[in-house]
Amino acid sequence: MLPNNKSSKNMVNEHALTVSLEEFGLSKYEAQAYVALISRGTIAASELAYYSEIPRTKIYPTLLKLENKKLVIISKSKPIMCTAIAPEDAFDGIIHEQINKVNAMNSLVSKLKKTSEESRKSRGSEEKRYFHISANNVLTQLQTMIEGSKSSIKIMTDQWGFGLLSECEEQLKTVARRNLDVKILVSPSQICSESYRKIPNEIEIRVSEMSQNCMIFDETELLMINNENGKGAVFSSTEILGFNQEKMFSNIWKNSIKTKALADMTKTEAQEIYKIIKTVNEMGLPHMLNSTMISKKPEFDMFKLLEKGGISLKSKSLDDIIEIMDVILQITCSGHVNFEANTKNITIESKLNSGHSLPWVSILDGCLQKQGYKTRTIYQNNLQKGEKVHIKISKN
Repeated sequence: MLPNNKSSKNMVNEHALTVSLEEFGLSKYEAQAYVALISRGTIAASELAYYSEIPRTKIYPTLLKLENKKLVIISKSKPIMCTAIAPEDAFDGIIHEQINKVNAMNSLVSKLKKTSEESRKSRGSEEKRYFHISANNVLTQLQTMIEGSKSSIKIMTDQWGFGLLSECEEQLKTVARRNLDVKILVSPSQICSESYRKIPNEIEIRVSEMSQNCMIFDETELLMINNENGKGAVFSSTEILGFNQEKMFSNIWKNSIKTKALADMTKTEAQEIYKIIKTVNEMGLPHMLNSTMISKKPEFDMFKLLEKGGISLKSKSLDDIIEIMDVILQITCSGHVNFEANTKNITIESKLNSGHSLPWVSILDGCLQKQGYKTRTIYQNNLQKGEKVHIKISKN
């Protein structure tokens, strides 16, 4: 009986080598036989059957296969002796064969990719890919997509989505430092909210009544989130889907209300100003035109329009009203309101022409008259510099 002098360590090493050889295309018996021969040198076939734990009836067919693969040498004598060919010589051919297979596979993949792209172009269609994100992983996915953006980020959120976005403060600071084009649309309730204050100052935030949780990255990737269950979906597209979403966002952005001038206000103050702007934007011009035709005091009618919308300026001081109008002019027409106390002269400036400042002039005039001031208004229009309105005030 042959001595079994295998240590447990050797057994583990031989098993690992056997598994690796199987991955190179050898059968289990072939791998076991070759490893045993490498470990013990030239031995008889009967000994090999013992050390490799291969059935005696299988050892000779296994050796013949290894000989055909140029991995062993079998003697013609009795008893049959066998020797493993050195690994560096034995596997040179196999290694080159594997390299050729990998190269052939790479070439095949490239050809298939080219065929797929040409097929999509000929059909006039575009491949779109998407995958679902669980509620637990949505925040991580959002942070990853923000960090990975290269040129632009366009985000539209409701209250729930904006809260999620505020948890990406560090990622937003990073892209702000990289000067990416980042725009965020939020619902009116989020103006100057706790989440609003966490967004870096360099990022522009605007307000729109249309809100959904849709984030567009580099015009090609979209993350959409369901605020009812917190689940999300990522869509990848090179043209159609990204282009359409980008176009929709741009249209909403163009008609949205800027908030930068509100940043230092309380939430209550900011909400009041938003409500004034929204009321005048929706009803102001038709109301002014109607008042001009049928009323002797259109400025009072604009004042009543605000009161009808639940906005009262009666209790405001002159300084408060000037401050409110100054912020509104900054938001709506890149303008300002200046009050010179010594000369009792109020100047309303707007960088936009075509009467953009007139609704606000009318409201300011109405407020002044309600407080007992007599007013005289002078309107100037310069195509290059914009509009300028002077209101000279005096006490009745």
